[in-house]
Amino acid sequence: MKVTLPDGSIKEYPGPVAPAQVAADIGAGLAKAAIGAKVDGQLWDLRRQIEKDCSLAIITKPRLDKEGKTKGPHNPDALYLLRHSCAHVMAEAIQRLWPAAQLAYGPPLDNGFYYDMFLEQPISTEDFPRIEEEMRKIVEENRSFMRFDLPSEIGMRKLKEENNKYKLDNADRALQGGSRSLSWYVTGTPDIMHVGGRDCYQIAGLNIPIDVVRGSVIPIEPLGPVGGVFTGKKRANWEDLCMGPHVPATGEIAAFKIMSVASSNWKGDVTLDRFQRVYGTAFFSQADLDAHLALLDEAKKRDHRVLGKQLRLFHIDEQVGQGLVLWTPRGAVIRQTLQTFISEELRKQGYSQVFTPHIGKLDLYRTSGHFPYYQESQYPPLIERETLAMLAKEGCTCGELANRMEKGDIEGYMLKPMNCPHHIRIFASEKRSYRDMPVRLAEFGTVYRWEKSGEIGGMTRVRGFTQDDAHLFVTEDQLAAEVQGCLSLVKIIFKTLGINDYRVRVGLRDPDSSKYVGDASNWDKAEAACKAAAASLGVPFTTEPGEAAFYGPKIDFVVKDVIGREWQLGTVQVDYNLPIRFDLSYVGADNKPHRPVMIHRAPFGSMERFVGVLIEHFAGAFPLWLSPEQMRVLPVSDKFLPYAKQVFEALKDQAFRVHLDESGDRVNAMVKVAQDDKVNYMLIVGGKDEAAGTVSVRDRSRGDLGAIPLQAFIEKAKAELANFGEGVVTV
Repeated sequence: MKVTLPDGSIKEYPGPVAPAQVAADIGAGLAKAAIGAKVDGQLWDLRRQIEKDCSLAIITKPRLDKEGKTKGPHNPDALYLLRHSCAHVMAEAIQRLWPAAQLAYGPPLDNGFYYDMFLEQPISTEDFPRIEEEMRKIVEENRSFMRFDLPSEIGMRKLKEENNKYKLDNADRALQGGSRSLSWYVTGTPDIMHVGGRDCYQIAGLNIPIDVVRGSVIPIEPLGPVGGVFTGKKRANWEDLCMGPHVPATGEIAAFKIMSVASSNWKGDVTLDRFQRVYGTAFFSQADLDAHLALLDEAKKRDHRVLGKQLRLFHIDEQVGQGLVLWTPRGAVIRQTLQTFISEELRKQGYSQVFTPHIGKLDLYRTSGHFPYYQESQYPPLIERETLAMLAKEGCTCGELANRMEKGDIEGYMLKPMNCPHHIRIFASEKRSYRDMPVRLAEFGTVYRWEKSGEIGGMTRVRGFTQDDAHLFVTEDQLAAEVQGCLSLVKIIFKTLGINDYRVRVGLRDPDSSKYVGDASNWDKAEAACKAAAASLGVPFTTEPGEAAFYGPKIDFVVKDVIGREWQLGTVQVDYNLPIRFDLSYVGADNKPHRPVMIHRAPFGSMERFVGVLIEHFAGAFPLWLSPEQMRVLPVSDKFLPYAKQVFEALKDQAFRVHLDESGDRVNAMVKVAQDDKVNYMLIVGGKDEAAGTVSVRDRSRGDLGAIPLQAFIEKAKAELANFGEGVVTV
């Protein structure tokens, strides 16, 4: 058997081998640091046997610097293994404290992990220290994570005996998805019994001979029903239905913390059982955990939901509906400023502005493929009253109605989930020549997606949002240059806003999935165009199969904000398929019809999400050009209010966004309010200023700048606005 290593070298073995053995064969240092492996790109337990030729990469614990922090970026695969394992440790600790807890799911996350469980007694933050203390005991025991697989019928029998309907449902879905067996992870080593002259592990009511165990994986070779004489030392074991993988033992978990508890529902359905969801996180060192907690504290200070309310930028109203943002006057300034900025760039690149309605006929979305394939993320269709009355009279059930709508027997309308079908019909509304190409249609179009209540959050996850959307209809010869133009637009935005830390993700189709439409050769061309464009950017990019839209591959920009969190913002997609589905054409130089290629692009993405991210990126302290209130005039007393009004009017005449504080409060109080409102410049005016025609300037960040002639300040502010895209400093 051949095992190919990352450097291309090959190790050969006479039979099955565990990654742990391969690591030991490479070197003692690697074996000591190893915690898992990747076998043919799939995460794998260190002691799980490999039984065929493969590629293998060993996953190791990170190296730590003198302060105990991980050197370089965190390895997501290593953290996945660690956090998945810590989720099991937390679940075991909770079941020690609350034996009645029934477990459902326990996945790792980008920043930690959680476990959903049914437990009638509520878990509160006051219980966190108790849970963590039990977790520390489990970690100190340094018990192994051991995997065993059972045939489906034996595994289902085991789950039925345990009477956990959530695990039964998980197992049933796994089997429906094609699994031929079910896997468990034991934390510890199963009890050993002596049966028929052989030592056996007792698992799932069966004796499984130790001598057929390979590595840490117990194969599906049961000897018979439980019985015999106990010969081993009684161990503290815990197990859970799980696909894995895990680190070798609990002792690898160096630092962890329970973060929060929330409510959730089985399968995310509010009509089903209510769970408690306990969140936690884990790292390879206490220093890493402390650094993470410090970032979370900073994130709380920057939370756009809190700052948005404090700064009066947006409002979410229950009477309007969850996930539907009301832009207040101050927030609308930011949005409009961004729209004006991008509109000017679009004008330079030859885009045409269009406007489309908020609804469209179902048949439009049947043609595009959005309906019914993405029903779960769309609002229910709108059906005409006469049709509904007729169907009700016929006794039509909801199920029959859904089936007839999918077949196209019933027409209706839908809140648009995408702008592209509307733009396609604009392109098709007149005859096009190759001389007209490319056709670039842009719109700030509002779309609607049905998000589950538990997934909605502030401005970053909403149900109605406006995209800075555009669709370009191009010839194949124009494709590369037009994609580059779209990418340059994203780069202009990022430069202007001081967003310098980002990566590029190219989403490709999964050849094994049926969700993608269109000819494979067209997909190949579209994917090649995206990869070539991404390579030209000069920043790191990854290709991720399965992340393409159903009609074409895409280039996503993943931005890292000032405290290290990642956000997917701008996107560019290449699409050969929708022009075919809508039978689009233009007349070529040969006077024959030709099929255009579509480019979908949204540099901001969702305006709501983008502004939410910007609020946190700048901690609400926007640069001058984007700030909803650039200046505030503060009279020392009412005696100097007439001069303050002169200053206010002079600034207003120059189109600055300025406010005059006529509250009559003491200056220190007015300064504090302006500082809390994150106004860029506070202009304090008193007797000396009035006599000299100056303003005493206080900068939001730098403090007092002294008295400056009013006209000189105006020129300085104009210059700052004129150079708003150069050297923007983030907070």
